[in-house]
Amino acid sequence: MYLNRFFATHFTSLRTTATRITSPSIARLSAIRAHLSPSPISPFSNQTRAMSVPSTMKAVIVEKLGGPEVLEFKSDHPVPTPQEGQLLVKNNISGINYIDTYFRTGLYPSAKPEILGREGAGTVVALGPGPNPYGFKVGDRVAWMTTGGYAEYTAVPAAKTVKIPDEITDEDAIAGFLSGLTVITLAKETYAVQKGDWVLLHAAAGGAGFLMTQVLKSLGAKLIGTAGGPEKVALVKSLGADVVIDYRSEEGKDWVKKVKEVTDGRGVDVVYDSVGKDTWEGSLEAVKRKGTIVWFGNASGPVPPLPLQKLSPKCVKVARPQLFGYIETREEFEFYVNELFGLLKSGQLKVKIHKVYPLEQAAQAHTDLEGRKTTGKLLLKP
Repeated sequence: MYLNRFFATHFTSLRTTATRITSPSIARLSAIRAHLSPSPISPFSNQTRAMSVPSTMKAVIVEKLGGPEVLEFKSDHPVPTPQEGQLLVKNNISGINYIDTYFRTGLYPSAKPEILGREGAGTVVALGPGPNPYGFKVGDRVAWMTTGGYAEYTAVPAAKTVKIPDEITDEDAIAGFLSGLTVITLAKETYAVQKGDWVLLHAAAGGAGFLMTQVLKSLGAKLIGTAGGPEKVALVKSLGADVVIDYRSEEGKDWVKKVKEVTDGRGVDVVYDSVGKDTWEGSLEAVKRKGTIVWFGNASGPVPPLPLQKLSPKCVKVARPQLFGYIETREEFEFYVNELFGLLKSGQLKVKIHKVYPLEQAAQAHTDLEGRKTTGKLLLKP
């Protein structure tokens, strides 16, 4: 802009000076001026760095609350434009988490219409305008954490995006990403598990439970896991759990009694409960005096209002954490991601992918997840 004003102001005076400017000189000056003038800006510029991006994409939209049937597949949804501080990612794989069902049903309120999905992995195809403090480039292979994963493209916050190491596939990165960060923070911050602690883990064969079992055993915990059915019980045992209770069996109908037997009547030091309504009262019974209950999910429905006086007889502590409170800053996010990726690269933490569903089958994926027909992680392929 400054150079344009310069030429506009001074070009006329140059023609009136004592020295005659020849036509070739004027032509050269005009060429320079044209070269320096700004070119038109495309929707995805600010950067020289943008791949070709279509105007529409495939996506799964939720326009109203309800069951899996409200997940509506569309092939012509507008591609988002990245704003300042954002990246546009072409998703190769997206994660399905139980929390997605909470937004679909309205247990967790959110504006509609919306695109579900809290995590994904893919390729950066455009950068938003403004600073780029984390040094991302078009073509980077990244994992991200925000909303909008049930789609071909997602505009994601750069601050919650990381490059994926070459040793880790997109599928493994997302099979371990949100769930892995959750279980690491639960086991190290919500309640710092110590060697020899008795731990009760509900839904030990699920997407988070599969990873949590491994993390707890790596910390030296004595682990009691619950799972539904022989296949899931065998899976949890294979991960090193000390005791696994099949809640569908006769023994499992009174799983609290079994927990007390295993711990010599004392109860466990900590309960990790992602099931909620169906297990809550039992978790209160199963925890020891001065023990801790970590409630981090509502798979069976939300826990009813809790009269605080119920905690006083055993001086029980209750925590209701959520991952984003532990990774709010970039430093916290990178710290835990580096720990997670280190565990995945070394093989100390293994992921299990139940199934990769095409985007068009998102509703079926939710049906399977809520029907407790799955073990490990569910993924979507846009």
